[in-house]
Amino acid sequence: MPKKIQQARKKIHAKFSETSREMAEKTTTLILGAISLVAAFAWNEAIKAILDKFIQPGNEFLGKIIYALVITFIFVLISLYLVSVIKKKKQK
Repeated sequence: MPKKIQQARKKIHAKFSETSREMAEKTTTLILGAISLVAAFAWNEAIKAILDKFIQPGNEFLGKIIYALVITFIFVLISLYLVSVIKKKKQK
């Protein structure tokens, strides 16, 4: 096989491998995003059930405020953790 054909074949193979790797990464990201969304809905319902158990009927406004504060607190903790992970990866 001529050398130019071998070089072209290697380039095509390398590009195909890179594209396959990128597709696998993006697919994984999308699947994890979908699973995270399902988990978020589950936690949403769980937190609402917990608050409904402790908040007296007729006091829904207070329950919604507490719910918003709990969700915000959890979001801030997760955000801080993710930022620290990203910083560590950038330092490497």
